[in-house]
Amino acid sequence: MKATGEIFFDLRKRAYLNPEGADRPLKSPIPHDTLVKARKYRLQRIRTRLQEFDCAAILLYSPINIRYALDVTNMQVWTAHDAMRYALIFADGPAIMFEFKGCHHLCDGYEGIDEVRNSIPWIFMETGTRSEEMVRDWSREIAELMREHGANKRIAIDKVEPPGLKALEAEGFEYVEGQQITELARAIKSEDELTLMRWTIRVCEAGMARMYENSLPGRTEQELWAELHYENARSGGEWLETRLLTCGARTNPWYRECSDYVCQQGEMISFDTDLIGPYGYCADLSRSWTCGYTAMTAKQSELYRAAVEQINHNLQIIQPGMSFREFNAKSWQIPQQYQPYRYSLAAHGVGMADEWPVIPLHPDFASAGEGYFAENMVLCVESLIGEKGSESIKLEVQVVVRDGGIERLDSFPFEEI
Repeated sequence: MKATGEIFFDLRKRAYLNPEGADRPLKSPIPHDTLVKARKYRLQRIRTRLQEFDCAAILLYSPINIRYALDVTNMQVWTAHDAMRYALIFADGPAIMFEFKGCHHLCDGYEGIDEVRNSIPWIFMETGTRSEEMVRDWSREIAELMREHGANKRIAIDKVEPPGLKALEAEGFEYVEGQQITELARAIKSEDELTLMRWTIRVCEAGMARMYENSLPGRTEQELWAELHYENARSGGEWLETRLLTCGARTNPWYRECSDYVCQQGEMISFDTDLIGPYGYCADLSRSWTCGYTAMTAKQSELYRAAVEQINHNLQIIQPGMSFREFNAKSWQIPQQYQPYRYSLAAHGVGMADEWPVIPLHPDFASAGEGYFAENMVLCVESLIGEKGSESIKLEVQVVVRDGGIERLDSFPFEEI
């Protein structure tokens, strides 16, 4: 790290830009065969869980769950809030993709899809006063397929509006809550999945390097956030789940979204990427650094040390087979002065988005569910440190649980204090 007076530009971060030139996007070196193997593994994970829950099939509406099971995409953000496409996957039978009219060609070349049909949208936005009629047509088609291919009348659904659920129950089928099935399936990654995720992290860290290069006085929070968007989009990524980047006093309390606030020399810049990148995987990383590459003040250094201590302590104790309750008992205990400004959780799962499990920070652990860490579970381990009148330091790293501990998936450097 080269120092010039009070300015400390971290050359290590520049290394994360594209070595072919910062003006060029990153291009994935991953062979198609890796993606094919990941697809096969993921679809089988869904079917195995269906069998464990004694379900004949699962009906998927979440575009992330459809992506996980079949990998086919279509206007992911829009279809997350307008239920226009869905998939029906049988435990021992076909995987059927229902695309809206004119989009069947998007399913070409996907090995796990056995049949493509026109979807029957019945939400009011699409059908208006014909919604009741269309939901009957929709439920009858699902019922016919269940009777043809299903071993029983238990159907899991990841998300469904009440009229659809009532219509399927009227056809004689038993609803099983499907999110538990999809979350448990997604929790354990194959080595091929991890290869794909590492590439998303590579793209995310290139975007973080662009943010760092532009962390200069006079830039707005939104301008810095746009650097991450730009790198992700041009390198084959998809979207950002949030807009969590703030400067100076706006970092505390946390959860303000980026704005046209102009960052000032020496202010802390803190962010959380929540990036859905190439292949649909998530890179959920957080860092904090000063605007203008200035040396940290005594208070900034104190807060930053505490955040690093929390991250490192919690990384060192994670083991496969450890219960969430045991982790909580052994986890870093946040000092009292930081508790009113704390983050709500210590760690969470991540895959194609934030996933189960969510492990609350120790003051909030009473709300936690039971569970344990397992090999090849991917986690984000978090810290948010601030106190009354201070800025906030936000750090987050992404790891995979291995035999004997964790393997770090990200490598973008912390600040030197």
